[in-house]
Amino acid sequence: MFYPIQIFADWLTKSVLNLAEGSRVYAALNFFIFDSIKILILLSIIIFAVTLIRTFIPPEKIKQILTHKHPYLGNALAAIFGIFTPFCTCSAIPLFLGFLEAGVPIGATFSFLIASPMINEVALVLLLGMFGWKVAALYILSGLLIAIIAGIVLGRLGVERLLIKLDLGSDKEEENKAITWQMRLRFGKRYTLSILKKVWPYVLIGIAVGGLIHGYVPADFLARYADSSKWYAVPLATLVGIPLYSNAAGIVPLVSVLTEKGVAIGTVLAFMMAVTGLSLPEFMILRKVMQTKLILLFAAIVGLGIMITGYLFNLILK
Repeated sequence: MFYPIQIFADWLTKSVLNLAEGSRVYAALNFFIFDSIKILILLSIIIFAVTLIRTFIPPEKIKQILTHKHPYLGNALAAIFGIFTPFCTCSAIPLFLGFLEAGVPIGATFSFLIASPMINEVALVLLLGMFGWKVAALYILSGLLIAIIAGIVLGRLGVERLLIKLDLGSDKEEENKAITWQMRLRFGKRYTLSILKKVWPYVLIGIAVGGLIHGYVPADFLARYADSSKWYAVPLATLVGIPLYSNAAGIVPLVSVLTEKGVAIGTVLAFMMAVTGLSLPEFMILRKVMQTKLILLFAAIVGLGIMITGYLFNLILK
C-alpha cells in the first residue's frame, strides 16, 4: 500500500536532494518524508471513515456499551474493542476523540487508546511463528492488563479536568440525524479537515524527532547496551522506544533481530510495546486535547506497566 510513497521518498532524497544513500542524513530525511506522508494519509482516511461510521451509530449507544455498572468492566470492554481495531497510535486518536465526545468515561477511553496500537493480530501471528504460543499468549495478556489497569488508574485520578476542549466545529445534529450520503460525506470531510488543521504541525514535529533518532542512533544500540545481564536494560529499551514510531507488525522483524543478538525477550518486547503504545507523534497530537501534565501522567503509567511486563517476561522466559 505504501510502496509508492517509499519510491517517492527514495527519489526525493537520492535524486533531487542528491544525498548519499546509506548516510545518516539520508536515513533521517527519508524516514521523515515517508512517515509524514504515510501518517497524514492514514489519519485522513481513518478519521473520515470513523466519522462516517459515527453518523450511523448514536453516541448514546457507544456510551451505553462502554459505560457499565461494574466499575471496571467498561475498561475491559474498551481494551478488548481496541484489540479488534488495531490502529497505530496516531490513527487510534480520532476514535479516542469520538469516545470523549460521546461521553464514554475517561478511564475506558484511555484503555482503548492503549490497547488499540499495542495489541496487533499481525504481530501476534509473527510472534507465534517466531517464539511460540507462550510468548504470543503473554504478549496478548500483558497488553490487555496494561491497557485495563492504566485506564482504571487514570479514571480513578479524575483527570477530566486536564482535558482541553477541542472545538472541531462539528454539527451534532447533522452527525446524529443525517439521512443522506451527501450529508454524511460533507460532515466527514469537514470533521476530518478540522482535526488535520489542528494537529498536522505536531505530527510533523514528532516524526522529525523520530527521523533524527532513526538516522543517527545505531541499529545495534539496544544489542550493545541492553543485554540480559544489565538491570537497566528494560527501562532503557522502553525509553529508547518512545521517540520512535511504528505499528506492531512493522516492529516485530526488529524484535527477531535483537533477540538473535542476545537481547532478552522481555527487554525486546518492552521496546516493542513502547514503540507501539507510546510514541512521540502520538504525544504531539494529544497535546491539542490534553494538558502536558496529563500526557506525562499517561506516559508514566503506561511506561511503568511496560517495564514491569518486561521484567516479568525476562523472569518467566529465562
